[in-house]
Amino acid sequence: MSTDLHPALSDPFNHYSLRLGKGYWENPLSGDKYYINGGIPVFLPEELMSGNNLKYSRFYDRISRFYRFSSLLASRFGGYSDRKSRMRYLQKLHIAPGNRVLEVAVGTADNLKYLPEGAIYSGIDISFGMLTMAAKHLRKWKRSAFLFQGEAEHLPFPADSFDVVFHVGGIVLFNDGQRALQEMIRVARPGARLLIVDDKEDTPACGERFNPFNPGDISLPGGTMALPSRLIPHGMKNIEISILDGGNLFCLIFTKPELRPGHEHKPLMTPAVQR
Repeated sequence: MSTDLHPALSDPFNHYSLRLGKGYWENPLSGDKYYINGGIPVFLPEELMSGNNLKYSRFYDRISRFYRFSSLLASRFGGYSDRKSRMRYLQKLHIAPGNRVLEVAVGTADNLKYLPEGAIYSGIDISFGMLTMAAKHLRKWKRSAFLFQGEAEHLPFPADSFDVVFHVGGIVLFNDGQRALQEMIRVARPGARLLIVDDKEDTPACGERFNPFNPGDISLPGGTMALPSRLIPHGMKNIEISILDGGNLFCLIFTKPELRPGHEHKPLMTPAVQR
């Protein structure tokens, strides 16, 4: 994919614009550098991770080579083809040619395989192992996407960057699901469509019900939001909630409000923060 289409990047911890150096992205104000590993910019190395984000980064690193196989197996057990299973929610994104699309927790890029060509795709994930497999899959499928390692609570993109933002299966496992959702809204453009798919609160956690590699000792952070009604931020528009997978999953769709005249976004200008 042409570098001209590369999304703008900002420091995930203070939102200052980054500039590209030789093998890294740099915050020119603080001097912080985010190194590029195998073509993937790393915005949160493991030594800075904590809690569930650290736990699941390590877990998905271990199973990354087998994850797609387990997903295909899960679809078969559920009586669906992989494509049919995913298109139940992907078709709701309404992606148009030229749209900039972000998947948060992109995993091994299984969803990107089925999305329409002609859009500009980006994906971020906490697990470098999963991203390595995503890059391999994208080459095999002759698809393109920009990939980044980082956490959903601190996305490395400026505000109002994407026309479509979506996340499937795992928001209840983030260190701070509410902050992650607010970040998805921040980087979405006014009028952008957002989609969240995850387990209902009365189903087993993390969307891995059929995954034979499930660690089993899942710990949900305090204040976990499993009900769609608790996920919806104030002021969002065109809210739709549907139930999928025989009642096990919810699918939440909404749009970010258009800006009113005089309320244009102003870049955050604060001193660099310590991480």
